Amino acid sequence: MGVHSRGAVRAVPGEEGAAPAVRDRYFDTLRALALVRVVAYHAFGWPWAGLVFPSMGVMFGLAGTLMARSLQRPAAAVVRSRLRRLLPPLWCWGLFVVGAMLVRGWMPGWQIVYWVVPLGDPPGSAWGEQAWEILWYLRTYLWFVLLSPLLLRVFRLAPVPVLLLSLAPIVAFQFLWQPPENRFGTGLLDLATYLFCWVLGFAHRDGVLARLQPAAVVVLSLAALACGAWYAFAHRAEYGTYDLDDIPLAQALWSAGFVTLLMYSKARLRVDFSGLVRLRRLDRLVSVFNARAVTVYLWHELALVLAVPLIDRCWDVPAFEAYLPLGSQWFLLAVGWVLVAVFVLLFGWVEDVAARRRPRLLP
Repeated sequence: MGVHSRGAVRAVPGEEGAAPAVRDRYFDTLRALALVRVVAYHAFGWPWAGLVFPSMGVMFGLAGTLMARSLQRPAAAVVRSRLRRLLPPLWCWGLFVVGAMLVRGWMPGWQIVYWVVPLGDPPGSAWGEQAWEILWYLRTYLWFVLLSPLLLRVFRLAPVPVLLLSLAPIVAFQFLWQPPENRFGTGLLDLATYLFCWVLGFAHRDGVLARLQPAAVVVLSLAALACGAWYAFAHRAEYGTYDLDDIPLAQALWSAGFVTLLMYSKARLRVDFSGLVRLRRLDRLVSVFNARAVTVYLWHELALVLAVPLIDRCWDVPAFEAYLPLGSQWFLLAVGWVLVAVFVLLFGWVEDVAARRRPRLLP
């Protein structure tokens, strides 16, 4: 997720997945960790998970870097490429989710067009909400892709001021004007929350981040982390939790500080996980996560949903009841991962087709 021009990575959900000659295992590993954390969070609901590793901020930061790299080519071609890579896996997944909701009596309106191109949150029934609620990420990613040609031009006019000012919209939305509680307002709020991380990706790709003084970067990053944590805990009564996913300003500040330190470590200190190749199984797992990122992201909630009735059936088998921890959330997570692996085998090839690669069972 953020690389130098000679070292590249595969995509986060929706990102370009071409495989250059030299891969950057540091960012590959961060991407894999981000996906693992997302699945664990949805299995356990840990409110502190975002403080340990803000997955969404990391993924938007890395996607911003790759977008800046790709925009060396004509903008229209880049946007078409991103749409081509993102939409077919979404359509494949949506056939099952929408089909299941229709069977359960859901009657969509004209907003069903957002299942074709998610410029707004696709509609869905309350019954299927756990599956479709994750689509906010794809919607936000898509808007960042569409806005990036303009954003990158503005950023290059005054890189550091634009980077710092990219936090201004979320501050304004928190204290000056609350966006309406509809598709437009929700989309605007999500864009503002992760704008800094996306623009930080530009700064990494253009070498701006590497040129900044370590003291300034560390002090400002720690200040952002401190402010984000303070705001989350100071307003937990207002929001009912300190979960960053429920507190946009805290999420924006914490992600800004966290992702800056991660990217600055790479840009300035040349942090590298090239030794990962010696751990063949782990290296292979990281490669699969990166090549099937869209599939893992889209299907993981369905896997967790289906794991529940599957485990319920296991209670009817005396041996399973006696020897398996059927009531443990960890067991639910394990079964969920098994189902994710099944979905990757069944539908991961759609990512290859979308990227105009030869379809493979596993990359």
